[in-house]
Amino acid sequence: MAMTDLPFEQVRTLLAVVDEGTFDAAAKALHVTPSAVSQRIKALEQSTGRVLLMRTKPARPTESGQTVVRYARQLATLEREVRAGLGAAEDGSPARLPIAVNADSLATWFLPALTRMPRHPPVCFELHCEDEAYTATLLREGRVMAAVTSSAEPVAGCTARPLGLARYLPSARPEFVERHLSAGPLEECLPEAPVVVFDRRDELQDRFVRELTGGARGASAVRHYVPTSEGFCDAVAAGLGWGLLPEQQALPRHRSGDLVGFAPERPFDVPLHWQQWKLDVPALALVAEAVATAAAQALHGRGTMPQ
Repeated sequence: MAMTDLPFEQVRTLLAVVDEGTFDAAAKALHVTPSAVSQRIKALEQSTGRVLLMRTKPARPTESGQTVVRYARQLATLEREVRAGLGAAEDGSPARLPIAVNADSLATWFLPALTRMPRHPPVCFELHCEDEAYTATLLREGRVMAAVTSSAEPVAGCTARPLGLARYLPSARPEFVERHLSAGPLEECLPEAPVVVFDRRDELQDRFVRELTGGARGASAVRHYVPTSEGFCDAVAAGLGWGLLPEQQALPRHRSGDLVGFAPERPFDVPLHWQQWKLDVPALALVAEAVATAAAQALHGRGTMPQ
């Protein structure tokens, strides 16, 4: 079956279930009954011959479903642009841009980028917070239209442009450094020292220690998981462990003496890229330029990154 044969009502319903998380919530968003939502999803799965949705909470698309979700979101976006171009927007509601961004960018430089957007036409941002190594997955699933990601390889149907290097500084409380990192060479002490980690997907601290030890060791098994950017910084400042802090968060704490950079000659840089759909959507183009401008001011080394 060609994609043009897929009924828009059905693919729009699949998109609503993925965005809203449940059949009931999708029904409310579409102003139909949950039974109608279920019937549309079943009809779409029958016509495609594929299971498109995992009936979990929240509901998630299967690999085949991701293809249809991407198509549905692109089709809905293009329909809106056509209506706006014809002066036929139904209710004057703002454009909606779902974007994936990592927590550290969100806590430091990304939100100021959004304030650069013009007020007209209005845009509603729907931000999905995910590790920079996984934000491209949300693009691939069709859940977002753009992403700040560490992946330079464009997702199918997307463009990619370098933003710059997010710099992280290894930091800890002075008392922590005295207690855990002063008994010998750093490459021997750091793998044994308690560490703060964002979540179980966060590999930054392990990567840093592997670089320090030539691949021989990772970070300590004594680790504290703190899954917010501000909370992570506070946990390091409280002395729970050492951690890699975004430069914008670390430097004020270093200047105040709350924290010290115990390896100032070893900053850890993470390349960030902006990926977005290949769609001629004015609002998406505007936010891309706003993000690139803010990144150029906040990040390092953009000019040296591969194009």
